[in-house]
Amino acid sequence: MAKVKTTYYCQKCGAQYSKWQGKCNSCGDWNTIVEELVQKPDPKDWKTSAKKEAKKASKPLLINDIENTPQNRMNTGNNELDRVLGGGLVPGSLTLLGGEPGIGKSTLLLQISLGLNYRVLYVSGEESQQQIKMRAERINPNPANCFILTETKTQSIFRQIEEVEPEVVIIDSIQTLHSDYIESAPGSISQIRECTAELIKFAKESNTPVILIGHITKEGSIAGPKVLEHMVDTVLQFEGDRNHVYRILRAHKNRFGSTHELGIYEMQGSGLREVSNPSEILISKNEEDLSGTAIASTLEGMRPLMIEIQALVSTAVYGTPQRSTTGYNAKRLNMLLAVLEKRAGFRLGAKDVFLNVTGGISVDDPAIDLAVVAAILSSNEDIALEKDTCFAAEVGLAGEIRPVTRIEQRIMEAEKLGFASIMLSKQSKIPKGDFNIRIIKVAKMEDVVSHLFD
Repeated sequence: MAKVKTTYYCQKCGAQYSKWQGKCNSCGDWNTIVEELVQKPDPKDWKTSAKKEAKKASKPLLINDIENTPQNRMNTGNNELDRVLGGGLVPGSLTLLGGEPGIGKSTLLLQISLGLNYRVLYVSGEESQQQIKMRAERINPNPANCFILTETKTQSIFRQIEEVEPEVVIIDSIQTLHSDYIESAPGSISQIRECTAELIKFAKESNTPVILIGHITKEGSIAGPKVLEHMVDTVLQFEGDRNHVYRILRAHKNRFGSTHELGIYEMQGSGLREVSNPSEILISKNEEDLSGTAIASTLEGMRPLMIEIQALVSTAVYGTPQRSTTGYNAKRLNMLLAVLEKRAGFRLGAKDVFLNVTGGISVDDPAIDLAVVAAILSSNEDIALEKDTCFAAEVGLAGEIRPVTRIEQRIMEAEKLGFASIMLSKQSKIPKGDFNIRIIKVAKMEDVVSHLFD
């Protein structure tokens, strides 16, 4: 008989304790430690497994003696996902996709499953095969190599994997799985950890990529222990507002590529459409001259984007001025307002300032500082800026306009979208080449004001 013992886990960070206590010493949260039953194999089983592992154990090698074999990635047929992953799925990798309920996680992975040229096993613990069939007919009525399995026990899943022999496995979701080796409820700390460990062992031994869907908590983090994100190779986050049609795919962790790439999708009735040129959807097509609007040239990973910054400056009605931002760092906005008041002489301390990055995306690139300043000044003076002018520069605390990186890509993107001029720092090193766009160089805040309003 296997021995069963009681163990206490923190539901937030996954720390383990031998007895209950009110506060977790690891993460500092209160009342997050719960009791779980953990089943341990007999010592004989441990000895047997140890002998088997000893026979196939790897030996240490000098780093110069290790063969450098190239990683042949698997193309998913989805350019946005391949970009975020770093070029496609890596054989034997484990990818975790998280996002809010109803954001489109299952739709994205089912759409990829139906379009892959590889044999795919889609395992669902939340929907029936009939429900998945209805969605699949809406997305792709002629799938070729996709198998659907509704199962939650890992041992049964692995038996079906042996029969189907898939080249890609998708699990929807990791919180619904349970293993016979652990006597606790599905979704608990020990079950999530054990099921993930079994899937990792399968992926590495069979060289099969596995994609997991993970639920998120109300704070926005992936549900389960934090160790779950450390165990997998890649952590993807699917973001967006369910009231808007655009979705953003980001990589929070990637052992095989960059974490700065960005994928944009548009939710439609037939599934998620890839947005190849996001600059066109992030800039409004309003023909009227409106004050408080400026276009910034920013970068998300290797992709240049043109985004629209909207600002509204009005007299504070309730005494204390409000500072509200959407998609932009509120502390950085306060810094720019202080620079405008101290270095440029604009009295904004008694005025409400509202800032919005259109399209529902969040940007932390310092290159949009100049566009933020231009939008605020335009709204404050109630003078519309020229529509064919964009901005790409950082603003320092002394009021100086600082240069930004990869300026050539920003200029080429602005030129491609038909902008007539771009405002940069005077210290920017402009690459040699024939640009059909006017380059305006400014050194300090006074130069910006004179170019915009004189």
